[in-house]
Amino acid sequence: MREYKEKESAAGVKILLIIVFAALLMNGTAFAALTAAANKYRIKIDFFYHGSSLSVSGVSDLGADLIIKIASPDGHQALRKKGKIAGFLWMNVGELKFDHMPSMYSLHSTKKVGDILSLEDRDKYVIGLEPLGKKTVIEPVANEAEKTKWFNEFVRFKEDSKLYSESNGDISVKANGKEQVYYALVQWPFQATPGEYIISVYEVKDKKVVDTAEAKVVVEQVGVVKSFAAMAKNNAALYGTISILVALVAGFGVGLIFRKGGGAH
Repeated sequence: MREYKEKESAAGVKILLIIVFAALLMNGTAFAALTAAANKYRIKIDFFYHGSSLSVSGVSDLGADLIIKIASPDGHQALRKKGKIAGFLWMNVGELKFDHMPSMYSLHSTKKVGDILSLEDRDKYVIGLEPLGKKTVIEPVANEAEKTKWFNEFVRFKEDSKLYSESNGDISVKANGKEQVYYALVQWPFQATPGEYIISVYEVKDKKVVDTAEAKVVVEQVGVVKSFAAMAKNNAALYGTISILVALVAGFGVGLIFRKGGGAH
């Protein structure tokens, strides 16, 4: 008899939940499911490649703030460490190893991330350079201050290479009934290496991530570029010989041009 009552109670709870959900739908207050899509899922590196552009769009709940993070999977990076020898001569004095760090990291948001998202969620989802620095392992370093110094140097190097960036206010949002449509255009750096990249979109309300969506984009070499890359990896001697011949032919061609033009005086 007791077992029957427990089953009856559980069934009653389920019915109540269904009624509440139906009421929300009827009142038009149900949340819109977050979606994310890219206008291209493959970026091809050919002989004329010099970067690209990528748009990210979708729908989210009305009134929510949005954060878009584009990053490669975490991996191993290296940076040559320079120092003074004999007090005046700058030389390479070692190598710093960076682990659990993406080769590319691009962050875009409707507002400043620090204003719309709690530090707890920034750390949880690794949103921003500060949380990224916390999870990065750098060796060898003597202490936390030295780690921070070299992390900042590495980030500066990546920013100069257009591989790390942070911006806000570059996601356009437009209301569409009970939901909102968002759109962001991102300039894809030609320095980004071939591989798979993850586009993560975070819906934020009351400084908390309430929903997430993902898309992927693959950067790949094609045509002559792919053939030469394979040759450099699998047959270095042949690749070196062809490179020398190409350089000689190019030099010869430039010489002919200068001769026809009268040359330099």
